[in-house]
Amino acid sequence: MTATKQWSVTVDIDEQEDTTWAHVSLRTPAGMDVTGDGHAQRNPLDPSVPEIGDELAVSRALRNLAERMLHTAEKDIRGATGQPAHLHR
Repeated sequence: MTATKQWSVTVDIDEQEDTTWAHVSLRTPAGMDVTGDGHAQRNPLDPSVPEIGDELAVSRALRNLAERMLHTAEKDIRGATGQPAHLHR
């Protein structure tokens, strides 16, 4: 059986002076909610390029979300099989 699914991630970015924070959230049609957070701090000696701060903060938030999803998958595998799961990262 072939199925196509679409999941969407919401990205919120907040910038204050030299710091950028990102919060990402994923809600699946099955009701799973996973979030991730990341931030970036500009070196005062570097030029101000807000897009770079956004890229760093969002990539770190997505990496955090991915780690949380892997942890959730490990728990789900353990619950379904009764065996410990150790997923590659």
